Amino acid sequence: MTTRTDRRIRIGLGIAAALLALGFLIGGVAALSTVGGAVPDLAALLHDPYIRAILGFTLLQAGLSTALSIILAIPFSLALHRSRISGKRLIMRLFLLPQALPVLVGALAVITIWGQNGLVSRGLAALGLPRLDVYGLTGILIAHVFFNMPLAARLVVAGLDRVPAESWKLAGQLALSPLAVFRLIEWPALRRVLPGAAALIFMLCITSFTIVLVLGGGPAATTLEIAVYQALRYDFDPGRAIGLSVIQIALTTLVLIAALRLGRDPMGGFGFGAKARRFDSPSPTRAALDGLIVVIGTLFVASPFVAILVSGLAADLARLVTEVAVRRAALTSLAVSLAAATLSLVVSILVLMAIEALRPAGRDSAGRRATRIGLETATSLVLVVSPVIIGAGWFLLLRQVTNVLAAAPYVVVAINAVMAMPFIVRIVGPALAEAQTHNGRLAESLGLTGLARLAFVDFPAMRQPLALAFAFAAALSFGDLGAIALFGSNDFSTLPYLLLQRMGSYRTADAAGLALILGAITVALMATVERGFTGSRERTA
Repeated sequence: MTTRTDRRIRIGLGIAAALLALGFLIGGVAALSTVGGAVPDLAALLHDPYIRAILGFTLLQAGLSTALSIILAIPFSLALHRSRISGKRLIMRLFLLPQALPVLVGALAVITIWGQNGLVSRGLAALGLPRLDVYGLTGILIAHVFFNMPLAARLVVAGLDRVPAESWKLAGQLALSPLAVFRLIEWPALRRVLPGAAALIFMLCITSFTIVLVLGGGPAATTLEIAVYQALRYDFDPGRAIGLSVIQIALTTLVLIAALRLGRDPMGGFGFGAKARRFDSPSPTRAALDGLIVVIGTLFVASPFVAILVSGLAADLARLVTEVAVRRAALTSLAVSLAAATLSLVVSILVLMAIEALRPAGRDSAGRRATRIGLETATSLVLVVSPVIIGAGWFLLLRQVTNVLAAAPYVVVAINAVMAMPFIVRIVGPALAEAQTHNGRLAESLGLTGLARLAFVDFPAMRQPLALAFAFAAALSFGDLGAIALFGSNDFSTLPYLLLQRMGSYRTADAAGLALILGAITVALMATVERGFTGSRERTA
């Protein structure tokens, strides 16, 4: 096989994989507007006071959640980057876990810490202050900040790590003041990262489902995502669901376009972060303040994990693990997550290899550049459509042609696989690009093509990021509730779905035990990442 033929095969397979993923997304959205002849009346929806209230609350909670996450992440990231405390890498790994923690488990942990009977409320009551009510906007904001502040912090730290080492050294030689360092070095780095981070968090909060479902507390705290779910699951009003879906897709699309116009990839810089050496002037006061900020931020992120452990151990775990329903749900969750992670990994790698094959060795043609940009954009467009909307479309379509319950496992696997693609692409992509930059021409001069090139050039470079990507995708799928919410039944139940049922029937002890099981499996999946990184230098993804 010639090098040109190998490149064409890579490009063809990558385009086919991207079209397959986009076709699944578009098929779900199109089914909402074609099945059953339901035509949404967008004008009537937008003039409906209740829908306008839902739209307003959706934008309010997403905007406040984004602002709080960014505002809190900036001082924490700067303090962590400046400080010389040990365990900085351990903190960065801790801040990776909220993105992989099942959202339902995180919501339950927020109730344990911040609820009316939680630790914070008991402390406030001891001081004679009123207890907190986490059901409503307050709880939604706390949960969103718990999940998204660590993400913003990781992106900011990654941006600071990309500052040239010479800049930090020159700042130390000139003995620049902290204000001058911030103005000349830190703020330009933040300015490049914050628009993309804010856009990503805003999209995640607009399409947030599980947090609002658990902590919403009623009609006054309902988002478009929940309204779509209610319109299909309880009211079975496809026309209303379609209209609400169109409004939500339009909102998220506008946010994505705004992020791309700012010139920043909203998923860029997702990784462990590289080590940067700074030469700031010693200041005991500032060091103490930085240490305090780091401790408070770390405790905020770590406390829900401690709450999960304590409340879970208080449950009857021995009985839970022997229940047939729990074991069946655990096996179903494991099968779905492994299948979804494998499928997502294969499709994402094909797209990435096509992107690298389209990168110019010399002069870049307009057609190749447009195709490459199209493939890169396709992986971000997945963020525009939520799993609830995709599931709703395929739910309506499949019920016309087959038994929905029989097809449910395949649809849930496909949805989870597609939704994990943006993360896999951003984790593995930089490693593959680096391999092509360093070894691409050598591989072509040696005539390495096909499986030989994959084995000797691509796979060694991707091996460690692949471990992270696979574990991350499996953890996301394992704890997902958005896809299973529409397709779940007594015959097809995952651990998150079973946990939601136990919470709905006020079996709080069982819910705490199931949350611990879910969290433990997630940590076990992420622990495989640590083994994959053992003995190797860390890589910024």
